[in-house]
Amino acid sequence: MFPRYLVDFDTEQLPRVRTGVIVIGAGIAGLFTAIKASETKRVLMITKKSLLDSNTRYAQGGIAAVISDEDSPEYHRNDTLIAGAGLCDEAAVNVLVHEGPEGVHDLIRMGTVFDEENGELALTKEGAHSHRRILHAQGDATGAEIVRSLSERTKSDPNIELWDDHYVIDLLTENGECRGALVQRPDGQRVIVEADATILCSGGAGQLYRYTTNPDIATGDGIAIALRAGAEIRDVEFIQFHPTALCYPGAPRFLISEAVRGEGAFLRNINGERFMERYHEQLELAPRDVVARAIVSEMEATKSTFVYIDITHESEELVKHRFPTIYEYCLQYGLDLSTDWIPVAPAAHYMMGGVKTDLHGETAVKRLFACGEVSSTGVHGANRLASNSLSEAIVFGRRILERIAGLPELGAAGERLNVAAHRSEAPQQAVVEKRLKLQKVMLREVGLKREQKSLLHGLEELKRQMSFFEYHLTKREEYEFANLLTCAMLTTKAALRREESRGGHYRADFPMRDDERWIKHVVFRLSPEGQLEESIQDA
Repeated sequence: MFPRYLVDFDTEQLPRVRTGVIVIGAGIAGLFTAIKASETKRVLMITKKSLLDSNTRYAQGGIAAVISDEDSPEYHRNDTLIAGAGLCDEAAVNVLVHEGPEGVHDLIRMGTVFDEENGELALTKEGAHSHRRILHAQGDATGAEIVRSLSERTKSDPNIELWDDHYVIDLLTENGECRGALVQRPDGQRVIVEADATILCSGGAGQLYRYTTNPDIATGDGIAIALRAGAEIRDVEFIQFHPTALCYPGAPRFLISEAVRGEGAFLRNINGERFMERYHEQLELAPRDVVARAIVSEMEATKSTFVYIDITHESEELVKHRFPTIYEYCLQYGLDLSTDWIPVAPAAHYMMGGVKTDLHGETAVKRLFACGEVSSTGVHGANRLASNSLSEAIVFGRRILERIAGLPELGAAGERLNVAAHRSEAPQQAVVEKRLKLQKVMLREVGLKREQKSLLHGLEELKRQMSFFEYHLTKREEYEFANLLTCAMLTTKAALRREESRGGHYRADFPMRDDERWIKHVVFRLSPEGQLEESIQDA
């Protein structure tokens, strides 16, 4: 059983702040949406760390949009639908491919500088794309450039107030409508923030796994607080494991971009053999889920913990120019991308599912919106097409603002909210130990390859941790663990329910895709009593 609120509080005993729009999170979704919203509304942007800490910052490959005359929205649509493996919402995909180019021009107007060639925007190609449509910046630092330009714009905007190092514990609702959020300040004091609209832009849940390309802050907060607030959570069994994260002693799981393979890199097993021809006709440019599972199969067959990515056949000039960030990072560990084979292995990268929204980003809770990786718009289906995530954030960010523009102001609060669940004292075991244990359970039992026995075992392990919700929580790391535990339960239950293999979900005991039974979504929501309710909805 999940609690409606993580902590005890009394709305009459806490200070209140009023604003037009709350934006929770500071990736491309949060920054872009805050800037656009500030044109007509007063915006409060809340980040649990800082403007520069988000998954966007680490995005290397780029942003997908139809720019070239040789490309078309129809080509982009087809590529997205194929990658999504039958579960994309076609209306959402149509929105993405037709409105993406204008969103890119918005970014340019906001100061983002994309790479150019001969006076035109430079475009590259990535896995499962049929045309060159990936815009990039500084070679392989697209996310960092977008965050730089948008954060500078945000900090100078008089209509945006920024709260760094603040933590949104829960959303406040009344009669199915979101009224704002309960926020903890850096000094531990709590405050109620009321707003006409609340937008979740809090990113994904990569920290569910021991090995991830995501930063430490990717703890699934938005999904968990939205669930507690009454929203629907969809498709969270579909976790994208990036095939090629650096796997080297002493180095973090640093992303070796899809674009490296897009520019012609080979994958080799520990014996030096190229192997992708045994798995897919597109070789190294096959969809990510195919490549990731192929790598795991080769690692198992050769009893190795990694494979190699090899771009040494390309010129040193191309490698350094196109991938300066990756080149410099590898060099820190004595690896030269232009002359060495780089050891890589899959790592958790992106959650295709999340908080279910309509085509304007609104959730099942009125006045509550979700944008970016935290959301489930239907664009990604069972497997996200490379570089569609940044496009999705700006396209649906623009649409959310269209909906917000027509919202009436929030009315006065009704009854006093007094939450007193009589929780016990703080947990005995250190939260860092609990988090590590959860990550190991997820990696071992709910990872790239799944089966009923391991999933059931994982679920039992997670259930033993559920007493954590009965404790008196006061610290950010405790709230994060509660949210990770929530997301872990959802992902494991959804993976157990889906008895087939599709996209980012692979069941060794059901290795085939089953379109007769499973062109469907697994959806969760909480009952008023805190029971997790599961439903199967047609795609």
